[in-house]
Amino acid sequence: MVNSGESSIFAATYSVTMKKIVLLFLVLPLAFLSSCGEYNAALKHGDAEYKYEVAKACYMKGQYGHAQELFSSLLVAMKGSGYADECLYMMAMSSYMAGDLETASASFKKYYQTYPRGIYVEEARYYSGRSLYDDVPDPRLDQSVTSRAIAELQSFLDYYPYTRLKLQTQEMIQRLQDHLVEKELRTAKLYYDLGDYFMNCSSGGSNYEACIVTAENALRDYPYALPERREEFMILILRSRYHLARQSVEAKRLERFRQAVDEYYGFANEFPESNYLKEAQTYLVKSQKALKGQPLDE
Repeated sequence: MVNSGESSIFAATYSVTMKKIVLLFLVLPLAFLSSCGEYNAALKHGDAEYKYEVAKACYMKGQYGHAQELFSSLLVAMKGSGYADECLYMMAMSSYMAGDLETASASFKKYYQTYPRGIYVEEARYYSGRSLYDDVPDPRLDQSVTSRAIAELQSFLDYYPYTRLKLQTQEMIQRLQDHLVEKELRTAKLYYDLGDYFMNCSSGGSNYEACIVTAENALRDYPYALPERREEFMILILRSRYHLARQSVEAKRLERFRQAVDEYYGFANEFPESNYLKEAQTYLVKSQKALKGQPLDE
C-alpha cells in the first residue's frame, strides 16, 4: 500500500521511533553488535538477560526475524520486570520490520492496552494502524483489513489530536477511504456490466438495481470521495436507471423513466463539464421520448 510519495513520511516517523530504540540500546555490549552468531545458543539459553541482549543486537543488525523470535520467547520471563514493556514493544517492531504485519498490529495493540502509560504508547497506537495500512490488499479482495486500519488510525488521532504524526495519519486515512471507494466502484461497475444477465439474480432482482443501490450507498457512506469517483458513481446510476426503465414491465416503466430524467439533472448540475455529459444527454432525450409514448428505436 505504501507508495514512493510516502517514503519521506515513513522516514521521518521511523527516525523518531528509532531514536528511542537507539537510546534503549546504548548499553549493549559492543561484542553483541559485532555479530548475531549467538542466536541459536540464545534460543536455548536459560538466562533471560543474556537472551534479551542478543535479541536487541539482532534487531540493530537488521535480523528482524531472529529478534522477533527471541523477544517473543522472553515475554513470559520479562513479565513483571522493568523490561516487560520494552520487550513487548521491541517484539512488535521486529514483527513490523520483518514484514509480519498482522502480528505486528496485534502486538502493538497489546502493548497500548497492557501499558497505557508506557514510554512507547504513542508509537504503538500509530504502528498498530500503520501495520494494517501497509497490509491492505488489492481493491478486488476483501477489505476488512482496510476498515480495521482506518479504525486504528482514527483511534490514534482521537488519543493524540496534536501528535507530530497528525498530517501523515490523516493522509493515510484518506487513502484508505479512497481504497474502499475503489472497491465499491468496481462492484457497481460489475453489476452494470452484467446488465440483462439474470442468472445471478436468484431473488428476482436486477443487476441494474444492484448497481444503483451499490453506487448510492457508496455516495452516502463516503461523502468525501474524490470528485472523479463521485462522477463515475453518478453516471453509473444514470445509465442503470435508464436501462432498468427500458426493460421494466409497463406498470413500472414510466416511473423509472422519470427517475432517469431526475438523475440526469442531478448529474448535469453537479458535473456541467463532464466528459460523460453527451452520453448523459442521450439518456435524457430517450427517457423523455418514452414518457411521451414515442418509440425508442432500440
